[in-house]
Amino acid sequence: MRMVDLIEKKRDGYELSKEEIRFAIEGYTKGDIPDYQLAAFAMAIYFQDMTTAERAELTMAMVESGDQIDLSAIKGVKVDKHSTGGVGDKTTIALAPLVAAVGVPVAKMSGRGLGHTGGTIDKLEAIPGFSVEIDTSEFTQLVNKNKLAVVGQTGNLTPADKKLYSLRDVTATVNSIPLIASSIMSKKIASGADAIVLDVKTGSGAFMKQLDQAKQLAEAMVEIGKSLGRDTMAIISDMNQPLGQTIGNALEVKEAIEMLKGEGPEDLRELCLTLGSHMVYLAKQASSIEDARQKLEDVIANGAALKVLKTFIQAQNGDPSIVDHPEKLPEANFKIEVKANQSGTVSAIVADKIGTAAMLLGAGRATKESHIDLAVGIVLNKKIGDLVSPGDSIATLHTNNENVKKVIDMVIEAYSFLDGEVGKPTLIYDEIH
Repeated sequence: MRMVDLIEKKRDGYELSKEEIRFAIEGYTKGDIPDYQLAAFAMAIYFQDMTTAERAELTMAMVESGDQIDLSAIKGVKVDKHSTGGVGDKTTIALAPLVAAVGVPVAKMSGRGLGHTGGTIDKLEAIPGFSVEIDTSEFTQLVNKNKLAVVGQTGNLTPADKKLYSLRDVTATVNSIPLIASSIMSKKIASGADAIVLDVKTGSGAFMKQLDQAKQLAEAMVEIGKSLGRDTMAIISDMNQPLGQTIGNALEVKEAIEMLKGEGPEDLRELCLTLGSHMVYLAKQASSIEDARQKLEDVIANGAALKVLKTFIQAQNGDPSIVDHPEKLPEANFKIEVKANQSGTVSAIVADKIGTAAMLLGAGRATKESHIDLAVGIVLNKKIGDLVSPGDSIATLHTNNENVKKVIDMVIEAYSFLDGEVGKPTLIYDEIH
């Protein structure tokens, strides 16, 4: 078998066999196939697409290139949640304890963030003492005991995907449905979940800006999951404005705590209840989606979800008192108001710009080597549909540097206003089963 023949075959629109896909991925991972041939192969896929069978084979080839997590020692149906990412997406921090409180085991592997804010792991590290460095046996024990544990991703999970993603990044082949779908699903399959709930974002702050693109990606990932024996479904949710009101690590932890107390922003609560309902249902802990939602609402109302959060923090060496005293989380030295210079109703917030502004404050990483300031970030005081008068505070910057004119300008530029009423945006666009 020669790589040049596989490139030619895919270039001409033919379906590749399991053996051919394995040959390409295994050879590239080992270093036997050079970058330029894999780049040509990725470009052929970009233009010619892949069948469902090819996408599943590509996913499994990447899964089998490295470690696979065995969660069989954890009792019950393990359901994983994956978000395609956005601005202010602190869903996991609220959702994991919420679902665990209903009796669903949540064995979560999360990564660090590159972009607007840290990833889930970085956000959790804003909790004093919290440790994500626990070995597999302790991880299993904690999930069996408390129904919840979160660890950092192992270094050798899907190495083929890491290598291929770096190549796609510099060869203009990132934005390809089969390549994106197999990349995401390879990590989920390797992480050992029995069932997977996907939160596919669409809008100005999402990877998939257009709804039809987001739908294609969701359908592709659900097809891959099901063809590999995982019960999989997807929600398509809005990212035309940041989720909730906070962007920044400690700030997002505070907002997640508020949500579990029955407070906090309505969009965060609704998204967590929607995703959580499907997780509980797939875990066979409810007779219907409606029954699952009621159980989740009950554990918020009776305080059980908050209790699970405290137990989870303590079990991983964090300070559980931050749940009742969030002022113990890192706090920035300065709070600077961003004031509106016109009147009207907020009609749009460019989520990407708000994310970039938070990163400039130090809430995220511009490169892998960047240092994150866990205390800084942005609180949005006005969102789409809210009335604004000149001089009103539209946002508050939490910063450790008073020289933030560039950030203030960026936040103001992110907002658009109209006269008259503007409806609240749709939060959940579709479900893909």
